[in-house]
Formats: sequence, structure tokens, C-alpha cells
Amino acid sequence: MESYRNPVLVGSLLVPPIVCALLTPFRDNFDNANAALLLVVVIVAVAAFGIRLAGVLAAVSSAVWFDFFLTVPYNTFTINSSDDVELTILLVLIGAAVTEIAIWGRRQQARASRHRGYLDGVITTSQAVAAGGSTDDLIDQVRMELTAVLGIDAVKFVAGDKQTKAPRLNPDGSVTRGSYLLKVERDGLPTNSEIELAVQHAGETRGRFLLIAAARIARPDLEQRLVAVALADQVGAALSTHEALHPHL
Repeated sequence: MESYRNPVLVGSLLVPPIVCALLTPFRDNFDNANAALLLVVVIVAVAAFGIRLAGVLAAVSSAVWFDFFLTVPYNTFTINSSDDVELTILLVLIGAAVTEIAIWGRRQQARASRHRGYLDGVITTSQAVAAGGSTDDLIDQVRMELTAVLGIDAVKFVAGDKQTKAPRLNPDGSVTRGSYLLKVERDGLPTNSEIELAVQHAGETRGRFLLIAAARIARPDLEQRLVAVALADQVGAALSTHEALHPHL
């Protein structure tokens, strides 16, 4: 967004007066309601970038220059007609509303894209488990998936069923430190210790992933945490299968 934010902000201020100026030769024969609709198109185009400030600026700029160029008396910021006052106010209100809708739509699109990425990660891991490849390669793959899904710095894998008093990411997606439930969405994952994610299958612990979020505050939502649990379970299933096939290794 940073690459186009400044040009969009500049355009949100400059395009409305340019459009209004271009309409001035026709203003005596051009209904102001149609001019307002044209400015709404400009506002929608700016709002589509999903930058709240740009949408608001486009709405305000459209209202101001609509008043200046297209309402009587012309070339002043005075409005004599109550209809034109209503149109000016509507331009601001519509601009604000369209901007919020555009931002909401972009957020939904980004969320859907993230969901697709999570699903692809779980499917890829499931396919690796089904293919019966190297468990070391699978663990490395899941480590990378966990790092991306949770937005953390690093992940380590430790074999065995030994438990510690470190914070835990539980099967239901909650994060606890002892009996205390941590509010991850508000406070983020703990940065002063590793977080344990058990690798289990059929009720047996095969190891654990140690989640490290030391350099930044990560606030994965419940869905992301449940995806992490699902990925760990895939590793648990693979380790269980490997142990059944190679009991003496």
C-alpha cells in the first residue's frame, strides 16, 4: 500500500476540482444531480484503494469544488439552492460510506486469501504425510508453516513426551501459562519464553514444537492457532506411522 498511498492521496484532492472545472462549460445545461453522480464515481474510484483518508479527502474535495464550480453563485463557496446544499452534504456522506464499504471489502478479501493460504498449508502437509516421506522433511515443512501462520520468529522441534512449565498452545487453540488463560488477541503471544505446541496422535505425545516470538509481538487469532494445532497433529500422525513401521529404530 505504501507504494501508491501518496499518489492516491494527491489524486483524491486534485481529481475532483479537475472534473468540476471540466464540467463548467456545460453547467448551465447540465443538471447538478448528474454532476454529483459523476463525482460519486470519482469518490468510489478513490475509495476502491481502501485508504480511509483518501476516500474522506475525495469526498470533501468533491463537495467543496462542486460548490465552487457548479452551484449558483458560481466561483464562490456560497450556495443559494437548498437542493444544492443537500447534494453537497450527500457527496460527503456517500463518500464516507463508500470508503468504509471499500475498506471492509478489502479486509474480507485479505481474510479470504489468508484462509486459502492456511488451507493450502494443511493440505500440503496432509499430502506429505500420505506420501510417507521423510519425517525430518515433514517437520521442517511444518516448522515453516507454523512460523508463517502464527507470525512468529522461529520454531524448533523437540522429540519426546517431556513437559515443562512453559506456556502452552492447547488443542482448543487457547494459550495458557499454568492455569492462567492468556489473552492472545489483546496482549499477543508471550515473548519472554518459548510456547509449547504438543505433537500428539491417538492420545500420545510424540514431541513438541517450541514457538518463539521474541523479536515481535504476534497476535494470531483463534483460527490461526487452530491451524497450527492441525499442522502439529499431522506431524504426530506421521511420527506414529513411522514408529509403527520401524519399531526398532
